[in-house]
Amino acid sequence: MPIDPAALPPDDPHAPPPGASPGVITAVGALSEALEWVERARGRLYDLHQLIGHADFLISDAADQLDAQGHAELADLLRTEVVGRNVIQGRWTFQLVEEFDAVYYEAVRTAEKRVRDELLGGRRHVHEALLKEARRTPGRRHHEQRPAPGG
Repeated sequence: MPIDPAALPPDDPHAPPPGASPGVITAVGALSEALEWVERARGRLYDLHQLIGHADFLISDAADQLDAQGHAELADLLRTEVVGRNVIQGRWTFQLVEEFDAVYYEAVRTAEKRVRDELLGGRRHVHEALLKEARRTPGRRHHEQRPAPGG
């Protein structure tokens, strides 16, 4: 879909700054979309962190229940071989999250912000705003450019 940088009024917070070409707007939009995918991946790491933590406590509870039912050897197996075990060599899931944030996530966020700041004056979702303008039907209910005042 062709991007028209002049499709939005200049006072719109999502309007591209003067001189921003359609190609630059599209490239920055692609980079911002990539950041959104990285955000989703980060969320999955937090899911893993919480799922494994919850499972670890459930396994501990199961060991206690086995112990109470006279299966001390199997309860001990769970406590010594599984409960508190690293998920990868030397790391629990919180360490995966922290390392991901430090090594990758912050680098992607910082780079995306710098590119957006330098090329689009820091404005977010410029590409999407222009897509909205190209795809909406002016004058139709629920196709408004902006919310009604007070709404």
